[in-house]
This record gives sequence, C-alpha cells and structure tokens, in this order.
Amino acid sequence: MPRSTTRALAAVAVLALPLSACSLTGGGDDETPSPSVTATQGEDSAEPSSVPDDTEETSEPAEPPSDPGTVVLVTHDSFNLPDELVAQFEAESGYDLQIQQSGDAGELTNQLVLTAGNPVADAVFGIDTTFASRAVSEGVLASYTSDGLPESAEEHLVEGAWDRLTPVDYGDVCVNVDNVWFANNGIAPPTSLFDLTKPEYKDLFVTPGATTSSPGMAFLLATIGEFGPGEWQGYWEDLMANGAKVTSGWTDAYTVDFTAGGGDGDRPIVLSYASSPPFTIPEGYWQPTTSALLDTCFRQVEYAGVLEGAANPAGAEAVVDWLVSPEVQAAIPDNMFMYPVDDQVVLPELWAQWAPLAEQPISVPPRQIEAERENWLREWADIATG
Repeated sequence: MPRSTTRALAAVAVLALPLSACSLTGGGDDETPSPSVTATQGEDSAEPSSVPDDTEETSEPAEPPSDPGTVVLVTHDSFNLPDELVAQFEAESGYDLQIQQSGDAGELTNQLVLTAGNPVADAVFGIDTTFASRAVSEGVLASYTSDGLPESAEEHLVEGAWDRLTPVDYGDVCVNVDNVWFANNGIAPPTSLFDLTKPEYKDLFVTPGATTSSPGMAFLLATIGEFGPGEWQGYWEDLMANGAKVTSGWTDAYTVDFTAGGGDGDRPIVLSYASSPPFTIPEGYWQPTTSALLDTCFRQVEYAGVLEGAANPAGAEAVVDWLVSPEVQAAIPDNMFMYPVDDQVVLPELWAQWAPLAEQPISVPPRQIEAERENWLREWADIATG
C-alpha cells in the first residue's frame, strides 16, 4: 500500500528540521504520515453466507461475491491509521480490507462520479464539505446509517443526506505563518485574508490550487464566504497581482515552498490547517514556530459512505462502523491531524493551546457550493492560472 503523501508528508518533512519535534497535517486533502492501511470493523454479516434451514423452502441462492472476505475502501491520499489498529480490525471482523488511495478529495469524488453504479470500491472515506453535495447529487452513495455514530457527530451531518454521508473527522483550513521568519525579518505577520493583498506581503504567500486540491478549494470558498459571490474575483485579482503562488497540491505548497515546511522554501505564508502548528514545536521547546490565522478558516468535514452498487455492501457498512468506532476516533488526531467527530476523545495535550478551532469559521451553504462550483472554478482558473 503506498504511503500517504499529503497532510502527513508535512509531518515527515518537519521532522527533518533540526528545530522541530514532529510534523504535520490535510484535512484533508491533501488533506498526514502514512503507514498503509488494510481493514474495517466487521459484523455478523461478514460471514460468506448463511446455511438455509433444510425444513424451509428456499429459492435459488444468488451467486456469491468472488471474494466475500474482502472489502475495498477508496480514500484520499492522506488516509492513515496505525497498522496495529488495522490488524485488530481484520482479526476481529474476518474481513481483508484493501485500501485504494485516489488523490485528494476532489480527485476522489471525480473518480466516484465517473464510475457511478459500477464503483471501484465498496466504501469511501475522504469526501469532504466542498464535494459532499456533488457526491450525493450524482448518486454514488447508498443509504446507510451507522448505529455507532457518536451523538456529537450529528452537527456535521449533511442536510438532506444524513443517511448517505457519515461524518468521521473535521478541521479548519486556514492560512498559516512562519513566526520565526517574520520575527527575523522585522515584519508583522498578516492577520486576515485582506492583509495578503498588501504590498508588505508581496511574493510571500503560497496556496494549493482550487481545481486540483481540496484545501485549495476550501480556501477559494473562504474568500467567497468572506467577500461575497460578486466580490471575491476582485480579491483574487489583487492577491495574484501581489505575487501569490499557486501549486497543484498542499504537499508542494507546505513542504516545498513554505519556509517552515522542511525544505528550502522562500514563502513564509501558506495555506494549511489549524492543527498544523503543534507539529512544528522544536525538540526541547514548548512553542510552535508557526501559527494559524483563525480569522481565515474554512471548516472542512470528511465523510465516509457505502458506494451504490458495491460488490460487498455488508463489508462496506462494517468499514463505516469502524471509522466511527471509539478506537479509530481516538487515533485520528495523532495520525490524520484532524479532530474526531466523537467529542469524548481526549485530544493531544498541545492541541488545546496550539491548535484551537476557529470560533466563527467562514462558511458557504453546501447547496450554493453545488450550484455554483463549476462557475466559480472557471472564474478562479481564469484569474489564478490564466
């Protein structure tokens, strides 16, 4: 199974820094370090078949699936859980979980739409807020509600699709800054989206693109929510004129161009996550070298679901149950750098101080995103990529 190369890559890259104790993020997309994964929580229905009572009349049995013990989960590239947790699931459920990674949330959703009715997998994890309405409207998801869904997850359910998309984790996509760089250069860091268009921040900001990256799309939506459907275009024109750089994905933006990302980057402002700063605390120190600007954040929820037409729907339901189980929920912060939807999970100690969520994240209604997405992306591409 390939290693994850999005949020987690930042973690790996930051680890390489002499000053850093660990590393980073993406929500998802981009988006976490990544051992490969193989599993899901099982149910009694995981048994290949039941034996009919000889005393009962039975019709001709349906042809069994070619491998009833295998269930396939398609995810974005940042999916990552401990190998021992996966092994425990497989041992308890009897399922052999095969993981297919399929780019970021946008690429993942596009693949599901193109294969609707004849899916490449049984279950999916990684459809996020920015693509949820598309996945539902295109009919790629079957109806399933997990009995194990934590009560606290209900606030993240998608209106009109509560039985199609199961919330698993969430986080805030925010602008991050390299505090050390700004201190060394005697410049006050920005505090708002508008600040990024000011002359003192020329050529300092890098962001993944909206057409190729889930966090990039979240950032576009943040600007639409902040400035309005008729005004965001002017903001982006000013942003690009001020030297903003657009990359294909979060990994390039954070680990290559960002000055605190572990490479030789020259841009001290990057689009990342509110949960990123704790992973830049240097070894032996108590404070991160970066911070998230909480007035720039867009709330991103990541969902799981059973795919319509799945070869192993019972296995897919078991996968969804597993993803909201207490064991998996407890593993999410340290492995996928997102907040679990189960509010009973004890978060890493440093998160309370250095990874708070935005009190008032910028939002755009899902139905508006679905109705306007293609127009917004075309307009954005004309401005940001020419």
